[in-house]
Amino acid sequence: MTGWTLLGLAGLAVWLHLLTGRGGYWLARDRDEPVPAAPSRWPDVVAVVPARNEADVIGRAISSLLAQDYRGRLAVVVVDDGSSDGTGDVVRGLAVPPGRTLDVIDGAEPPTGWTGKLWALEQGLRFAEGPAAGGEGPRHVLLTDADIGHAPDNLSSLVARAEAEDRVLVSLMAELTCATPAERFLIPAFVYFFQMLYPFAWVRRRDRATAAAAGGCVLVRRDALAAAGGIASVRAEIIDDCALARRLKQQGAIWLGLTRRAASLRPYGGFAEIGAMVSRSAYAQLRYSPLLLAGTVLAMTVIFVAPALLAIFAEGAARWAGLAAWLLMALSFQPMLRFYRRSPLWGPALPAIAAAYTLFTLQSALAVWRGRGGLWKGRAQAMTSSP
Repeated sequence: MTGWTLLGLAGLAVWLHLLTGRGGYWLARDRDEPVPAAPSRWPDVVAVVPARNEADVIGRAISSLLAQDYRGRLAVVVVDDGSSDGTGDVVRGLAVPPGRTLDVIDGAEPPTGWTGKLWALEQGLRFAEGPAAGGEGPRHVLLTDADIGHAPDNLSSLVARAEAEDRVLVSLMAELTCATPAERFLIPAFVYFFQMLYPFAWVRRRDRATAAAAGGCVLVRRDALAAAGGIASVRAEIIDDCALARRLKQQGAIWLGLTRRAASLRPYGGFAEIGAMVSRSAYAQLRYSPLLLAGTVLAMTVIFVAPALLAIFAEGAARWAGLAAWLLMALSFQPMLRFYRRSPLWGPALPAIAAAYTLFTLQSALAVWRGRGGLWKGRAQAMTSSP
């Protein structure tokens, strides 16, 4: 048996395992439907939105929060994190419907050991729970981004699930824009790879350690957040949503699913913009380890790239093994392509897409080594050791 045949059989074996033994991640079945029954009483909620130079989209995002059909109290706190484009003024000019409150606070520069977004969230939570808030404080906190739009029933759906299923965290993977050629090539795979890393079926299970969240839309129970150490417990994390989910799962059950009730309002544009988005956190996912980086590049090559190359250029058993692995790979991509309303013909392109993500990961490591890791809104935030 030749080395090429062994390589093809190794790739095929991995794909058989992925499709049968990893929580059915590829089926994309974990969604926010059906909505659980409404609670007998709708608890108070505060939404905290960090914002840094978001003037082009934040008006629509905050308006969608203020327009929620939620029957309980909802307060919205926007933290203007040093914006230079009038973000705060856009929010202050919004109409606030009866029964809702909207506050805009000017954030301070993050202290040493904090990322900018997490320090903004911390300031928003302090404001929401301070003397100005009144009462006993909200039962739930909605952490959401300034470029996420929410359907009118989104908050009701989140709270209903948290209350009915006794979840300390409920998160939605917001639907990302998928209009430009680069977005069509890369965005469905972004969610596909995320589910491969964190199978949603395992996230929701109470007997599994797997924990993850999608930072654009996360509802957390306030007492569980406090017991987990608050935002300060993850203050230096670049992949803060998953780090927070790990801590919250120690307090109780969590849930993560796909949705059309929350959607990104900002297009990602071309390959460079999407590459920068991925590179911001890819090396952090590998814990800044050169060894894990090398292993990841090798794994991506064997699992994704090699089957297609063998199918095209090899002969005999190696070609058939590569072709079988490539077919399984393409089939596994179909549910996510259907969710994003993309042609099934994108399935065979997954090896090329994976090669692009491998390149983004290498770029992420290079940025960290150059002192530009975790770059977000002009801040290089990657910290390769705990503060």
